[in-house]
Amino acid sequence: MLKDFTKLETFLTVVKERSFSKASAKLGISQPAVTQQIKFIEEYLDTRIIERKKNGIKLTKEGEKLLSITNKIDKCLNNAEKEIIKIVKKELTFVIGASFTIGNYILPNCLNDIKDSIKNDVLIKVDKSELLIDEIIEKRIDLAVLESPVFKDGVLFREWIEDELVLFSNVPISRYVKKDDLYKFDWICRDEESHTRKIVGEMFDEMGVECNSFKVKSVVGSSTAVKQTILKSPKEGRPTASIISKSVIADEVQQGLLFEARVRNFKLKRKFYIAYSKERKHDAFIESVVNYLMNI
Repeated sequence: MLKDFTKLETFLTVVKERSFSKASAKLGISQPAVTQQIKFIEEYLDTRIIERKKNGIKLTKEGEKLLSITNKIDKCLNNAEKEIIKIVKKELTFVIGASFTIGNYILPNCLNDIKDSIKNDVLIKVDKSELLIDEIIEKRIDLAVLESPVFKDGVLFREWIEDELVLFSNVPISRYVKKDDLYKFDWICRDEESHTRKIVGEMFDEMGVECNSFKVKSVVGSSTAVKQTILKSPKEGRPTASIISKSVIADEVQQGLLFEARVRNFKLKRKFYIAYSKERKHDAFIESVVNYLMNI
């Protein structure tokens, strides 16, 4: 079993996430596959290592001992991976595909650290999620970080960080707005093919908000265009507003140029995803970048 660390990695992820379903999402495999791998370990050791509870999981005494051993192996493998990358000394440009919000506002903050982790140059290519998945399959990019998973054969997905969407305007608005207050704004919206627009539409449906009744001032093609349009909107009359990733407007909020708010009693959140070719699952460079991203 120790020669195949995959099953122990699954065990480690279940423990960290305290959930079989969350571990499934993190690892990019089905929940039955997670259960099967844990069962294999228990049969191999001839003992129970995990007990499922209503609020998560609990390790048995044997599970606690296995966790201690697995953590040591994981640390050794991570150190070995770094040494292997030093030996390879492969001159390359590692290409990361990214959805617009991630590529323009999140990855640039950690680009130098990613370069250091693989000792090579890194290029960020910003595009739509579905096009980036095609580029992974066609081997034109090495890895993608996406706002929305586009499932295709041969591509693995792992849940990454959670992104918060906020209501914002260029004039002060209440920190928490009610559903009915949403009809009092002039709206700047993303184009219909935008993932952000789709997910916000789904959230509005869940809230019972009829966004078709909004007064839409204009429709634009990127999160940057949304931000710039609102920055330049008149400050008199009805507030001009939109919903966008908190990371996109962080600097402007800090400078007092934009003002953010939340919808009372609702959390507007979504998951970002890491995607890469199944063929390159054990590629040292892929593993190093994925490990870095997962620990942000």
